[in-house]
Amino acid sequence: MAGLDHAHIGIGADGIAAQRASQVRWRIFGIVFVLVVINLIDRVTLSIAMPTISKEFSLEPAMQGLILSAFFWSYALLQVPGGWLIDRFGPRALITGATVGWGFFQAIAGMATGGVSLLISRIGLGAAEAPLFPAGAKLNSIWLSPKERARGAVLVDSGAPLGAAFGGVIIAWLILSLGSWRTAFVVAGIATILLGYLAWWYLRDEPADHPGVSPNELALIKASAHVSQTAQDDRTRAITPRSLAAILVGRMSWAMINFGLLTWGPSYLAQARGFDLKQMGGATFVIFLSGMFGSLTSGFLVDKLQERGMRRATVYKTALGVTGFGVMLSFLVLPQIADPVGAVALLSVTLFLLYFGSLYWSFPAILAPKEKVGIVGGAMNFAGSASGIAIPIITGLILQATGAYLMVLYFFAGCAAVYVIGTLLIDFQNAEKR
Repeated sequence: MAGLDHAHIGIGADGIAAQRASQVRWRIFGIVFVLVVINLIDRVTLSIAMPTISKEFSLEPAMQGLILSAFFWSYALLQVPGGWLIDRFGPRALITGATVGWGFFQAIAGMATGGVSLLISRIGLGAAEAPLFPAGAKLNSIWLSPKERARGAVLVDSGAPLGAAFGGVIIAWLILSLGSWRTAFVVAGIATILLGYLAWWYLRDEPADHPGVSPNELALIKASAHVSQTAQDDRTRAITPRSLAAILVGRMSWAMINFGLLTWGPSYLAQARGFDLKQMGGATFVIFLSGMFGSLTSGFLVDKLQERGMRRATVYKTALGVTGFGVMLSFLVLPQIADPVGAVALLSVTLFLLYFGSLYWSFPAILAPKEKVGIVGGAMNFAGSASGIAIPIITGLILQATGAYLMVLYFFAGCAAVYVIGTLLIDFQNAEKR
C-alpha cells in the first residue's frame, strides 16, 4: 500500500524503501475503529434493553421515543462546537476525553430510577460522544494521502454498524447472564473508561510526534500534504455553499434511516416479527454486521476506482446513488415479506447498501481546507444528529397513531430518495485534484 502511495505522489527513490515504511497511520485508524465499535455498543444498549425497561418503568411508545432521542439533543448541539475544539486543540485530547466521559454516563444509566433520570443520563452520553466522528475526519486529513481517504473514512465509520451488531449480541447476553439490564450498563461503561487510556497512549495530532513513525512513512505523509497544499493554492478551496447544503441534506436523510433502525429496529423485530430477546440480539448482529461489510466495501472500491483514473465525482455519485436507490426499494418491498427470516435477510441487504454512506466521512477532508475539516465534519454530523433527535420521536408518533410499522417503513423509503438527491447535488469540481 505504501509503495502505491509513493508511485502516485512521486516521492522516494525506489519502491523498496516505500514498502519499508511503517504503518502507524493505519494503526491509528484501527484504534479509532475500535473506539467507534465501543461507542455504538454503548449507544445501542438502551435500544436493546428498551423492551425490558419500558415494562419496568411503564413507558408509553411516545415516551420511549423521547428517551431514545434524548441522546441526540446534546450530541447534535455540540457537533459544531466540538469540531471547533478539534481544530483548536487537536483530535487526541478530544477523543480521550470523549471516551472517558461517555463511559461514565453509560455506567450511571444503570442507576436510573425512572424515565426522567434515564433521559438525563442519555443527554450526558450524547454530549460526551459528540467529538468522536469529527475527530476521525480530522485525523483523516492529517495522516492520510488523498488516495487513502475513502479507506480511512470507512475504517472509522464501519465501526458503527459493527458496534451495533455486537451491541445487540453482547448487551442481550449480559442482560440474560447477569439477570439485570442495570448491571449490564455499568459493566459496559467501566470497560469504555479503560479504553480512554489506549487513546491517549497511542494517538498523536501530528505524525512527526509519534515515536513509531518511520522516516519513510513520515516522508510519505509530508509529501501527500505537500501535494494537497499545492492543489489548494491552485484554486479556491473553500467548500461551495451548494456542496455544503447538499452534504447536510444527504447526511440528514441518511441518518434518518440509520438512527431509525438503531433506535427502533430491535422493537420492530420484537413487535412486528415476534422475536424474543435472544433472537432479537442475533438478528441485530447479522443485520448490522452486513452494514460493516458494506461500509468497508465502499471505501476500498472507491479508492481502487480512483487509482485506476476514474473521476472522483463519477465514482462517489455512482456508488452512493445506486446503493441509495437500492435502500429505497428495500423498504418498499419489506412489508410484503411475511417470513421473519426473509425479513432479516432483506434488512441485511438494506444495511449493506445503506452503509456505503460511510463515504460521507471522506467529504470534509477532500472538500474543505485542512484547517476547517473539524468544523465541517461537525456541521455534517450536526445534520445527521438532528435526524437522530427527530426520528425516534417521529417513529414513536407514527406507531402510536397507526399501531403498525408499515408507514414507518414507507417513511424510510422516502428518506432514501432524498438521500440520493442530496448526494447527486454535491459539487466535486474543486476537489478533483486533491
